[in-house]
Amino acid sequence: MLNKKKYNLKSPIFCINKKAHYHYFIEEVFQSGLVLKGWEIKSIRSGKINISESYVNKFSHEIYLCNSIIQPLKTASNNFVFDSTRKRKLLLHKNEISYLSIKINEIGYTLIPLSLSWKKSWCKLNFGLARGKNKIDKREEDKKNSWKKDKLRILKKTKIMC
Repeated sequence: MLNKKKYNLKSPIFCINKKAHYHYFIEEVFQSGLVLKGWEIKSIRSGKINISESYVNKFSHEIYLCNSIIQPLKTASNNFVFDSTRKRKLLLHKNEISYLSIKINEIGYTLIPLSLSWKKSWCKLNFGLARGKNKIDKREEDKKNSWKKDKLRILKKTKIMC
């Protein structure tokens, strides 16, 4: 009997766009598959991917992940031409594509990749329908976060005192 290779990772999410929640209000989250080549899957499994500067865009009734960087492995063949920043097609249903295209055409909305994860042996992209933040919004969020930290610190000291 052949033993199947199992890719049991501790966390299925392996690449996160940390800047997305800082720069945007995420209103809805979608999950889709990606059309990838063999060398890209091998590079992703070894962790040579960056989606922090990438974005999702619509071209001719299809949605693509643009500007994501997948570095080829050093052990890859020299016969192929490796384009590390090529557009990668997202696998979505027609009704999802039409809904997203309507939302993108509204002023202030964009699609931002949030994370990449494994679902069984398939690579999935989580992306969000997002609205941009102003400096004022970012400052308010920083104040809230600092107050939460201070509150936890105060509660910890009072528990020790009592």
